[in-house]
Amino acid sequence: MARDLGPFRDVPYMGVIYVVAEAMKLGYDGDHPDWCNLGQGMPEIGELPDAPPRASRVDIDLRDLAYGPVAGIPELRQRVAELYNRWYRQGKASQYAAENVAITAGGRLALTRAVWALAEIRLGYFTPDYTAYEDLIGGIPRIQAVHVPLPAETGFAIAPAELAARVDAEGIQALLLSNPCNPTGRVVHGEELAAWVAMARERRTALLFDEFYSHFVWVTGAPVSAARTIEDVNRDPVLVVDGLTKSYRYPGWRCGWTLGPRDWIETLTCSGSALDGGASRWQQRAALELVLPDHAAREAEAMRRAFRPKRDLMVSRLRDLGIRIPREPEGTFYCWGGLENLPAPLDDGFEFFRAALEHRVITVPGEFFDVNPRRERTGPSRLKKWMRFSFGAPMPVVARGLDRLARMLGK
Repeated sequence: MARDLGPFRDVPYMGVIYVVAEAMKLGYDGDHPDWCNLGQGMPEIGELPDAPPRASRVDIDLRDLAYGPVAGIPELRQRVAELYNRWYRQGKASQYAAENVAITAGGRLALTRAVWALAEIRLGYFTPDYTAYEDLIGGIPRIQAVHVPLPAETGFAIAPAELAARVDAEGIQALLLSNPCNPTGRVVHGEELAAWVAMARERRTALLFDEFYSHFVWVTGAPVSAARTIEDVNRDPVLVVDGLTKSYRYPGWRCGWTLGPRDWIETLTCSGSALDGGASRWQQRAALELVLPDHAAREAEAMRRAFRPKRDLMVSRLRDLGIRIPREPEGTFYCWGGLENLPAPLDDGFEFFRAALEHRVITVPGEFFDVNPRRERTGPSRLKKWMRFSFGAPMPVVARGLDRLARMLGK
């Protein structure tokens, strides 16, 4: 029976939310011991060897019950600025200050503030990339979305010179991307990242970097951020968005931040005054200790030691199953795999997903990452035969899930 939505449109679940909702119809819940969630978009949240103790208590002062500043409490804005200066801007004349930082109740809201504040421009986006960009971009009619597909043959990469040519040819005025990339694990870093930022500086093309997996980097041994390559924090057209969700392993905290030129941050704060009104004071105050440089460094190092073996296991096992991994993940906690060598019907992402559910394993079909604002591209998705596999869960869950996929494929 069709639902009567009255004045509302039918809004589908996105990506991970969809696959979890489908699993819940079969009895899954987040604590169910007999399910293996290889689709989850969050890291394991428990204690890790040599990591700082997990935050488990929040004290709320009476003052914290009042509204907070839309841009965030000054203490946390300053502390985030100091963290980025310590990690990425030592020895540089231009330093981040509190006015270069805005705090939001989560990263998705930080991105929403930024995109909602964009003028009538041509905004470039890549595929595959983060599923939420589809509605984020498509929901704002004044934005003209420009699709830049990244093929598997290039390792889902685009050379800086090719990117610059594409920006010029398409009249692209801003680019939105995740780096490290969800879902491919591709990381733009080092000289390549510096070339991207130089291109943006020369052309005044805004770069909106979603850096939520910035600590989950396997090719450098250290976090990656565009903040390292910026010359002048108040002139270079670069926004950096991150938060506690992934890199600090507090997905439920919903605390994010944006760094950029002070004038841009003021504009994004104005958009926040219309969209959300600002994050809770107590939530921000409790985050102050988590972003101290030494605490953040200990967490990042412990996380990489715990997650690297899971990454290596998943890459090896998926390849043994006949799943093509054209580029080993350089970052994130995902493997992006091609199914074209599997027997039909399991060479189709949604068929694979449905079959895996029967074995109580959750995965995410690649079509969700074929970002397509306003559904302007028609026909079958070019990502129909791709899947995203997550090693965000604890090692026993990851290993058990891979064993079940092996049984499903008769391996």
